[in-house]
Amino acid sequence: MRIHQFTRAALVALSLVYPEISGSAEKAKDDRVVKDGMSVSFDYTLKDADGKVIETSKGNKPLTYIHGQKSMIPGLEKQLAGMKVGDEKNVRVKPEDAYGPVNKNAFQEVPKEKIPANGLKLGAVLAAKSPEGQVVPMRVHEIKEKTVVMDMNHPMAGKTLVFDVKIVDIQPLSASAQPAKPAAPAKPEAPAKPVEPVKK
Repeated sequence: MRIHQFTRAALVALSLVYPEISGSAEKAKDDRVVKDGMSVSFDYTLKDADGKVIETSKGNKPLTYIHGQKSMIPGLEKQLAGMKVGDEKNVRVKPEDAYGPVNKNAFQEVPKEKIPANGLKLGAVLAAKSPEGQVVPMRVHEIKEKTVVMDMNHPMAGKTLVFDVKIVDIQPLSASAQPAKPAAPAKPEAPAKPVEPVKK
């Protein structure tokens, strides 16, 4: 899994499917604003604190989420509140309001023989199963003589994120279309026990 793909997916809670919103940007007179219960579509460009572009929605569909459902990173959702269709904003989000600080307990040593040969390189991203059966990504942080140190933190953990956003559309969500309330973006915790790499 490439990091930029994982990041885009993590912006909106996994496994949530929202209705597609069609149509172009509303006229400037549109008085609808981003608030709880509204389905919001926006274009964005994500950069790191040094201005390096991490990913962008340009050339793709806008990102859509339901405001107030805590499916968006807190710092960004807070800054989008009150915006209207066509509004643009530069948003700087600190780690504590994004994917949290780097969790030292999320580093784990795994026997080298359990890592695929093509995964034995720094920065390689592997999929692993947790004791609960969930598939989680982890990155090769350090390679030792007999073990490999894996980092299970989110790739954006500990980083200040800078978003250039533009609201494309805002629609009220009908009662019948409202999804179940999603959980807040997950923050890594200490693994209960070693994870086993997924066998291909």
